[in-house]
Amino acid sequence: MILSCQNITKTFGTDVVMKNASFHIEEHEKAAIVGINGAGKSTLLKIIVKELEPDEGIVAIAKEKTVGYLAQNEVIDSTRTIYEEVLSAKQPVIDMEQEIHRMEAAMDAVPAGELEAFMEKYERLVHQFELADGYTYRSEVTGVLNGLGFSESDFGKTQAELSGGQKTRAALCRLLVTKPDILLLDEPTNHLDMESIQWLENYLLNYKGAVLIVSHDRYFMDKIVSKVIEVFQHQVASYTGNYTAYAQKKAQVRAAQLRAYYNQQQEIKHQEEVIAKLKSFNREKSIKRAESREKMLDKMKRLDKPVEDLTDIHLHLAPSITSGNDVMRVEHLAKSFDGKKLFEQVDFSIFRGERVALIGNNGTGKTTILKIINDMLPADDGEITLGTNVQVGYYDQEHQVLHTEKTLFEEISEDYPHLTNTQIRNVLAAFLFTNDDVFKRIGDLSGGERGRVSLAKLMLSEANFLILDEPTNHLDITSKEILENALVHYEGTVLFVSHDRYFINRTATRILDLHEQQVLNYIGNYDYYLEKRDVQRAAQLQPARNAGETMQAHTADAANPAFPKSAAQKAATGSKEDWKLKKQQQAAKRKAEQELSRVEERIETLETEKKELEAEMAAPEVAVISAKVMELHSQLVQKEEELEALYEKWEELTNA
Repeated sequence: MILSCQNITKTFGTDVVMKNASFHIEEHEKAAIVGINGAGKSTLLKIIVKELEPDEGIVAIAKEKTVGYLAQNEVIDSTRTIYEEVLSAKQPVIDMEQEIHRMEAAMDAVPAGELEAFMEKYERLVHQFELADGYTYRSEVTGVLNGLGFSESDFGKTQAELSGGQKTRAALCRLLVTKPDILLLDEPTNHLDMESIQWLENYLLNYKGAVLIVSHDRYFMDKIVSKVIEVFQHQVASYTGNYTAYAQKKAQVRAAQLRAYYNQQQEIKHQEEVIAKLKSFNREKSIKRAESREKMLDKMKRLDKPVEDLTDIHLHLAPSITSGNDVMRVEHLAKSFDGKKLFEQVDFSIFRGERVALIGNNGTGKTTILKIINDMLPADDGEITLGTNVQVGYYDQEHQVLHTEKTLFEEISEDYPHLTNTQIRNVLAAFLFTNDDVFKRIGDLSGGERGRVSLAKLMLSEANFLILDEPTNHLDITSKEILENALVHYEGTVLFVSHDRYFINRTATRILDLHEQQVLNYIGNYDYYLEKRDVQRAAQLQPARNAGETMQAHTADAANPAFPKSAAQKAATGSKEDWKLKKQQQAAKRKAEQELSRVEERIETLETEKKELEAEMAAPEVAVISAKVMELHSQLVQKEEELEALYEKWEELTNA
């Protein structure tokens, strides 16, 4: 075990972040921390690196193990170039290299009597240098910089010349080349394009140390981690496996908890009905039985109903009118900036009902294409044609019109007066605004929060063609899933740019890959794109014709899914057997209900007859006739015995 957190408790004022949180990380293990925004994931990392102190609990790190930490949006305050800054992380190796060169230069001048000791020291230093990969450290630095998206031309840029995202990438590069024993990364993929994320995946998979990641990137976690640590409602739970395995286990656990809760509620209701019935018999034994059941019910440990944040929120997107089948055609589109060509001869069409993902590396022009479509930038060449009855809804975090003086609630309610208060709150909650958050002023929100408000408004716009630029930025996993479900069931058309491969996989019906200034077409989701990408790129000489042929071929494939008759027959047989079993169960239930009814009727009859016998025995004229009393007593005993057996049968049937 290289890292252990035991009973960590942390509060801020009256807000409990986590309580008695415990988990551990083994050497070489790759793990992820997941949870909704605000759950305490980043707080947990800061406690581990001692930036925050826990109120209670212990963080234990194995002796002599080093820890490296990348915070969200971390930047390096330095006047050095990118290359110099990342290279500085190798300073101990650089110092060894310089000392080796100094010793080599001084070797000829060493007196003969000191030479042996000098050479031993030199050999030890060279050995240490080799163990520290001293002969490859410069190529390692270059490889990490290239892998995380920096070109050779970027190496000479200073920190002041970089964007915020580039600064965070530079900080990640510097951390990776230090090779700590435990690597703590808070949202490391936020500023990476797809190729850089794939490079980081491979790097971390082969990393010799332990890795603990906070992430909302489900595809990334699926590739890397073998343990998921969930922070949920102040508690921490560990699950073995990647993200998909965790999600499945979490769903199974919650389903089991719900079943247990509803079964207990049903049992409580049943016992209350039995107690009431026993009391209604008004017999000493039945009343004692009722009291015994009441005591058992009081001792029962009541289960709380499992809750899950935002699970009851479902966005329903409904276009006000239906567009024509041809939604948009893009022909011969071209754009350059400052003499640098982004793309040329871009051709593609979008049809009603499609959900199309436009993907590509950073800087290839994806967002530029969306802006040209929305008349926010002029094209250098080409034509864009919208189809009949197409109503566009566009999401771009930088160009959304919001009223800074309004609250979030007012921003939605005034634009959509037909929505109820509950509907408005549900929509805002889906985008992480809950409770009193809805009364915050737009002007007081961060850029990411404003983007989420804009996305919420777009989801209500009733447009039939949604164009979305990175819609999952600033959303946690639960909110992403709500948005995914809304888009999957959307009856309109969607064109979106995203780096979220899991989101693309779940929502896209077609991929447009902007690669080497042209667009390549793939009919399918992200996994299909990965399968066919290399073959398609190799055939890029005639992209327009290839795209058309690919579309026709794959559309034909999609229209004729391979589903063997044997499988269909098995499904039909299984359905028939299920139907028979259901009928048998229904018949057995009816039979039990009928028997219970008969038992209750017989009990009622016997109780009446018993009272009549007791009244007859108590009559003065009968009490003096001993033979008659004995006869009546014998009948009474028989009825008591039958009643006792019936009560037991009744309890057996009611508990079945």
